Amino acid sequence: MAARPMVSVYSEKTESTGTTVQLPAVFRAPVRPDIVQLVHTNVRKNTRQAYAVSKGAGHQTSAESWGTGRAVARIPRVRGGGTHRSGQGAFGNMCRGGRMFAPTKTYRRWHRKVNTTQKRYAITSCIAATGVPALVMAKGHRIEGIPEVPLVVSDAVEEFKKTKEAVTLLRKAGAWADIDKVYKSKALRAGRGKMRNRRRTQRLGPLVIYNKDNGVVKAFRNIPGVDTIPVSRLNILRLAPGGHVGRFCIWTESAFKQLDALYGTWAQASQLKKNFNLPQQIMSNSDLGRLLKSDEIQSAIRQPKRQRNRHVLKKNPLKNHAIMTRLNPYADVTKRNTILQSKLGAYKRQAEIAKRRKLEAPKDPRRNKQPSAKKAKPAAAKKAPVKAKGKK
Repeated sequence: MAARPMVSVYSEKTESTGTTVQLPAVFRAPVRPDIVQLVHTNVRKNTRQAYAVSKGAGHQTSAESWGTGRAVARIPRVRGGGTHRSGQGAFGNMCRGGRMFAPTKTYRRWHRKVNTTQKRYAITSCIAATGVPALVMAKGHRIEGIPEVPLVVSDAVEEFKKTKEAVTLLRKAGAWADIDKVYKSKALRAGRGKMRNRRRTQRLGPLVIYNKDNGVVKAFRNIPGVDTIPVSRLNILRLAPGGHVGRFCIWTESAFKQLDALYGTWAQASQLKKNFNLPQQIMSNSDLGRLLKSDEIQSAIRQPKRQRNRHVLKKNPLKNHAIMTRLNPYADVTKRNTILQSKLGAYKRQAEIAKRRKLEAPKDPRRNKQPSAKKAKPAAAKKAPVKAKGKK
């Protein structure tokens, strides 16, 4: 939420006018992306147009099932003869020329009713998010060059009638980088939408919120990505396109001052919306890490368990030889004898076959081990006799 108590007002030339406006209480409302996403999803469905396939599609043929006893499926089949079409399956969704499964109807429930209080809660969350630079930048807006968030300009902007004036305002305010992003993002749409009058896509730029339209809509309408909306008719589809909070908003001074009357403060209810006041904060301090490390919580919780009981993985001795050897040390001897007996049996069979065929006899596995020749120690070099000192 925006925490500054006062916000500066900038002129149409984006020079500081020296006047400040008190930050409306709605900018301190809780930001609830879950409620915004829910309301946006339902509200967006209310502009859908009904569509359906033709009522008789897939059934415009004379077909009847052949019944059982002819070793074919019981699907209805086209009558007649003398043509490829006769005898072909019809009507079913698996048949060529048949109807679709569960044909669409125009009386489907296209629209959704949304609780008014929920819609108002979502709008207040969207407005509060527009005053948080981190959320605005996270949505992809280029606001590095603007002097302040939220950006409030004088009411002279509502008198603009030329696009040239609007472009000058955006350039001097440092918001033209966001328009450049829109220009560079223009691309051809992927999919069938190219054939349905929505051929190209582009990102969204700033939203200009005004109090009275004295030409401001006409001035901004030709700049790509820029939307305009009166403060009395704020719409979640414009404030949070895609259901994501944090759109870059440019407010006129009178529209900014109107927010307290529209949404009220916690001390006073809304003057223009019946039985509505700002939603209360669920947590007075939302810094969860700081809360968990506080002395009050740390003194109430138990100490962390340092000692870990490690469980030994039980292995099957019949499949794991190392475990079998640990249980039965004689298992190595048994296994070795089994291998030798297997080799000996194979040797005897091959020897018998070789004897009948008069071939060279195979090697006996019992004689594979040759006696290892002992390494002869190198002969010690004969030392020359040491002559005794003394008498010769």
